[in-house]
Amino acid sequence: MIELTGRTKRKTVEAVAGQTVLQLALKADVDWAFNCTRGTCCRCRCHVVEGIACLDEPTKAERIGLEEEELEQGYRLGCQAKVISNGHIVVQNKPY
Repeated sequence: MIELTGRTKRKTVEAVAGQTVLQLALKADVDWAFNCTRGTCCRCRCHVVEGIACLDEPTKAERIGLEEEELEQGYRLGCQAKVISNGHIVVQNKPY
């Protein structure tokens, strides 16, 4: 399961392997900030509170768009971070 917290909505849905955090948030009608879906605008920036091991490694776009310190603290781009395994995942949309 993945708990998604947008600007004003929070929902818990099935974490589908291969889907990004942003795809899951949009499908669940969670008000997630985003513009491009390619990792260039960084508006979909989010903080993975729990379950970061259930997500894939940061992409090249994330390494360019986010500071190394942010990545170490659990920040990801929602359009890039894909679910790779089951587990309890908690993610909050944290745009700049």
